[in-house]
Amino acid sequence: MLHRVSDVVSSGGEGFATDDDPELVRDSVPFALKAMESLLSEQPYHRGLLTSLSRGFTQYAAAFVLQDAVEASDPAVSRAGRERARRLYLRAMEYGLRGLSAGHAGFREEFAENPFKGARLAEREDVPLLFWAGVSWSLAVSLSQDDPAMLADLPRCETLMRRALELHEDFDDGAIHEYFVAFEGGRPEAMGGSASRARRHFERAMELSRGRKVSPLVTFAENVPVRRQDRKEFLELLDRALAFDARREAPGYRLANLIAQRKARWLRERVNELFLE
Repeated sequence: MLHRVSDVVSSGGEGFATDDDPELVRDSVPFALKAMESLLSEQPYHRGLLTSLSRGFTQYAAAFVLQDAVEASDPAVSRAGRERARRLYLRAMEYGLRGLSAGHAGFREEFAENPFKGARLAEREDVPLLFWAGVSWSLAVSLSQDDPAMLADLPRCETLMRRALELHEDFDDGAIHEYFVAFEGGRPEAMGGSASRARRHFERAMELSRGRKVSPLVTFAENVPVRRQDRKEFLELLDRALAFDARREAPGYRLANLIAQRKARWLRERVNELFLE
């Protein structure tokens, strides 16, 4: 009975996706996450719960906790929010890795010793766990710039995401490609980044989403045009994202699009800070 309840709860996380009230979701998600953690305490290897928790903590931290922190005018509030987001990302990462271990005995040990070989244990049905573990880990690394040990983990994140890309390129209508937009475009070429590779991933993400998601537009705008100081392209991308009718179009991505538009508005307001001319 408990297992069936857990199946239902863990498969219901997508219910928030169609909501048109981000603030209502912000207030509701922590209760849902804690309820799933309570169920998980009784079934520590339930992969559905582990996947939902990895996804839920990542999305909650990114959409609400971190965005509030970066928008905060008080430096102390901003630092506290970033640190809270980092802890939530690490929790999400742990759930994702636990899910992979639950499906593949010895995964953690193999991955720790040889990330490439360990990642090869994962199969197509593991892609959601690979994705959310890799995304949350990467975001935790991005908030740990003063921690060399965390920074050294970035290649491990990349290994998880490249395995996910290999297994299921069109997962969540191009979400893996969108990750690589930020991964390639957010780093200078001297550190392994590539604007041209980021653009290819962006184009593929847009193709796979079939115009239903605006987040690739915002992710690309925030990374490549800013680094290249291309103000015109930056504004064009954000205007495209903001012109989308997020409440009426693509209901399956309604909440995600509204959240992406919040970020697009914030970025647009900062255009004179981001560009020298």
